[in-house]
Amino acid sequence: MIKELEKDNLAEIVSENDTVVVQYMAGWCGNCRLMKPKFKKLASENENATFILADAEKFPESRKLATVDNLPTFATFKNGNFVNQVQTNKLESLKEVVDEVTRN
Repeated sequence: MIKELEKDNLAEIVSENDTVVVQYMAGWCGNCRLMKPKFKKLASENENATFILADAEKFPESRKLATVDNLPTFATFKNGNFVNQVQTNKLESLKEVVDEVTRN
């Protein structure tokens, strides 16, 4: 399942879901737009996780849950806790952090 953050409530989503994967992005970010369909495809392949698109500029409190100093940044959370993150435009790197939190 994939959701686009509509308000600055990522902490709430992370606490309510076992496994969360976040793409921090911005409308002006070309690499973010390139990665979005790949992120959506991974979401469809991992139904046991919640995938979130979060605008890093609109939602500063949500941004604080990870170290977002470059876009796109992908962050993973398990049982309410931060697990890992990667700043990348490569699908392989994204898959590695997703696999880390979705494998049983």
